[in-house]
Amino acid sequence: MKSHTTCLALIGCLCGVASAQSNVTIYGIADAGIVRETGGAAGSVSRVSSGVGSGSRLGFKGKEDLGDGLSAFFQLENGYNIDTGSAGQGGLLFGRQAFVGLSGKYGAISLGRQYSPLYTTLRDVVDPFESGLAGNVNNIIPGNTRVDNMVEYKTPRYAGFAADVAYGAGEAAGDSARNRTLGAALSYADGPLNVTLTNHIKENADASDSARYSLVVAKYKVGAFSVDFAHGVTHGLAGARSKDDVLGGTWSTGPHTVLASYIRHDDQTAANKDAHQWAVAYLYGLSKRTDLYLSYGHIDNRNGAAYTVGNGTDTGTGNTGTDIGIRHRF
Repeated sequence: MKSHTTCLALIGCLCGVASAQSNVTIYGIADAGIVRETGGAAGSVSRVSSGVGSGSRLGFKGKEDLGDGLSAFFQLENGYNIDTGSAGQGGLLFGRQAFVGLSGKYGAISLGRQYSPLYTTLRDVVDPFESGLAGNVNNIIPGNTRVDNMVEYKTPRYAGFAADVAYGAGEAAGDSARNRTLGAALSYADGPLNVTLTNHIKENADASDSARYSLVVAKYKVGAFSVDFAHGVTHGLAGARSKDDVLGGTWSTGPHTVLASYIRHDDQTAANKDAHQWAVAYLYGLSKRTDLYLSYGHIDNRNGAAYTVGNGTDTGTGNTGTDIGIRHRF
């Protein structure tokens, strides 16, 4: 009888594990392309690269209903280089994202390595290239992509408005301001219109100075077209100052998508290291999960500016880049 009871208990535990696992999703992106870069100090470069359109990744995410509208959630995302099989993000196990949190009717709070509100705004609202391919906005605008030790709170959307507040602990002994990151975004979305105001602050190692970036963006969709605009102001370390303007557009019909953008970087210091970027891309969807891409980006650097044309994974080596490749989502 005791043995029979034990077997039933074990079966119950296994069923519980299976039920919990049914709430876990395994997903990823396999992206590889041929990249050619010109205009760099070392000359032209051609290579097979990983994560050109979107960083190649393998992820796990899940959600558990705790009752009364409360849920627990997590996400673990590993980046890898499909061209060599090596780990991305400097070899970190879950270098792309790693967080856990709770969500309910009052919003969601999460803790871990996460995307900053500034980066999310750039990727999702203003950049037609979604921070990938030659010509993405992060070639010129500092996206401050991921923040370690971050606590993030996102409100529900009410009457079109929503807020996102983040704090990244510097974890330096004796002074909590060292290496600290602060971020916030306020957005309004109603039908085809999305307007977002975001701010990002990063303290330096001894808290004697900080880099601050403020950005206002707008996206408007009508039929097969969407238009994006952004204006940003940077107050960087050691007195660096600049203004950035972005104008982008997307046209999509059937399997065809065309992307284009223009970025103007206005250096406000005496050095006047301005830059202008033009970019265009064509995507052809073979299916809902697989597409082919062709992208071109060029930066006109002035007065010693040294911005390079990168893609979804690499920062690039020259002021001109061309990408052609395939991306599969699973």
